[in-house]
Amino acid sequence: MKLDPFYLIVDSADWIERLVPLGVKLVQLRMKHVTDDELRGHIRRAKVVCAAHGCQLIVNDFWQVAIEEGCDFIHLGQEDLALADLSAIRAAGVRLGLSTHDEAELETALAARPDYVALGPVWPTMLKQMKWAPQGLPRLASWKEKLGELPLVAIGGITVERLADVFAHGADSAAVVTDITRHADPEARTLQWLAATKGERR
Repeated sequence: MKLDPFYLIVDSADWIERLVPLGVKLVQLRMKHVTDDELRGHIRRAKVVCAAHGCQLIVNDFWQVAIEEGCDFIHLGQEDLALADLSAIRAAGVRLGLSTHDEAELETALAARPDYVALGPVWPTMLKQMKWAPQGLPRLASWKEKLGELPLVAIGGITVERLADVFAHGADSAAVVTDITRHADPEARTLQWLAATKGERR
């Protein structure tokens, strides 16, 4: 499986409606502290936009709701992975991405046979308090060596200016949150990301 090199992560369908029409082909809907009904509303709106623009939608954490809403890709953190019913996810034909932060988590992730593995934070991130130190580019290269053909997603502190280093060290896709959503002009920054990752689409 190939992932688009530009992996946008946002916290609402509002963002998806704004940015996906610009040419985004891979987006994760990552909502926290919402009810199932609220999430369903955002998933349904996101699916309409993504279908219209050929964009792959990934739903974070809420795997049961994602399956019920007919989504075909989910992403789980390690804590959510421990509680998830992997057989139900596989039976539904849903693809799976998993977060990792250290060697033990990588081992746990690979045992779950994911469709991609994410490593982070590569650099310090403003998104949330992390108990892990920044992983750095050498760890990214080490992870890719272990994963082989399995896609590797880099996340954490990634900006347009850092993309070349990320791809040079083995990442197949670069995930972004704040470099776009906290930018003064998110649409313009999204277009910069699309231009900067164009050469990685093979």
